[in-house]
Amino acid sequence: MSTAPVIAAVDGSDDSLRALDWAADAARRRAAPLRVVHVRQYAAWGQPDVLVASEDTPAGDPVLDEVRDRLHAGAGGLTVEYVALEGAPAALLPELGSDAQLLVLGSRGRGGFASLLLGSNGMTAARDARCPVVVVPRPGRQVDDGFPAGPGPRVVVGLDVDSPDEATLTFAFAQAASRGARLQAIAAYPWPLQSWVAAGETVPPVIDQDEVEQETRTLAEGFLAPHLKDHPNVRADALALPGDAAGLLVAASKGAELVVVGRHRRSLLAPARMLGSVTHAVLLHAAAPIAVVPPTPSEE
Repeated sequence: MSTAPVIAAVDGSDDSLRALDWAADAARRRAAPLRVVHVRQYAAWGQPDVLVASEDTPAGDPVLDEVRDRLHAGAGGLTVEYVALEGAPAALLPELGSDAQLLVLGSRGRGGFASLLLGSNGMTAARDARCPVVVVPRPGRQVDDGFPAGPGPRVVVGLDVDSPDEATLTFAFAQAASRGARLQAIAAYPWPLQSWVAAGETVPPVIDQDEVEQETRTLAEGFLAPHLKDHPNVRADALALPGDAAGLLVAASKGAELVVVGRHRRSLLAPARMLGSVTHAVLLHAAAPIAVVPPTPSEE
């Protein structure tokens, strides 16, 4: 049985080449083949969705020629396949995840508007792909200081104690284990709490913040416990922090190896695939690579 590949989507831009380097490293860590895919938006012969694949670079594709030269010096035994596709990137990129371990993209492609923080192709792939999608941001994203990062490499994961996502936690622990990194699970709780009362009603008892924080931390530690059994060598810290989850994850991204977030799970009231507001904000602003993990098939 063949091992599913790590896929790097490239278009010749500096953003996609940074994603290529990240994907090659991920493939080595997973002992997986690397598949480099270039989606050419316009087919010379007018036929969309035409696949060209070989052990060598498909003829007539300067983007893949450049990638082959880039990888040749440091391939280090990595098995690389080069694929050229013809069609619309926004339609084809999500489909690449159907037989992949991981899909890796740059934050913005060659055709993106300079003012955009994240290209539409990356957003679409993160929303629709069946495998986890990693978006590698441009260097230099500004993030406020002050987050208690601590020493050593870190993987950061968002944890909603009201609706924990096991697929996201499983992925985050595996990433921390492969990188020899600490796992920081950010469990945000709203503070200060807003109490609305009608005229003439009594104000409810004052809620103690320490109690809310302790309860949040206890719940978070309970969700981490079974994963710690599977990964005894991973140190995982449950951080219960007041405030907005997206803002906390962005702050924690500075200096992190990876930020892991889940994709919004579909429901009867929201049957379409969507990213969710926290994931959307993290993709736009985090300083570290961001992994967006889809729900398990049963939750989809």
